[in-house]
Amino acid sequence: QVQLVESGGGLVQAGGSLRVSCAASGRTFSSYAMGWFRQAPGKEREFVAAISWSGTYYADSVKGRFTISRDNAKKTVYLEMNSLKPEDTAVYYCGAASTHNSMTLAIPDQYDYWGQGTQVTVSS
Repeated sequence: QVQLVESGGGLVQAGGSLRVSCAASGRTFSSYAMGWFRQAPGKEREFVAAISWSGTYYADSVKGRFTISRDNAKKTVYLEMNSLKPEDTAVYYCGAASTHNSMTLAIPDQYDYWGQGTQVTVSS
């Protein structure tokens, strides 16, 4: 069992930066691939970034602006967001997946556990 708690969301101006964190409980954090997704009002949850044994992966919309990283000793995964745009406004969720298949890490259904989300709002 893994419990995930996101933090670090907030209000930022366009062009600014923000780092969100996801702290995990459980002894097997390092065995999970971790992903960040986001959901804006009226839209489906969309893939943002993932980190697995095979590397890091990003949605085209955030590539070059966002960086995912993890600290297994702290059982935490981070999403560093730079050059933020109003269209990045959403609730950001982290997920833990037992599969490290890079072909499926962008699919929400592949994740076993989810956090409650943290709101990120980018003003223009």
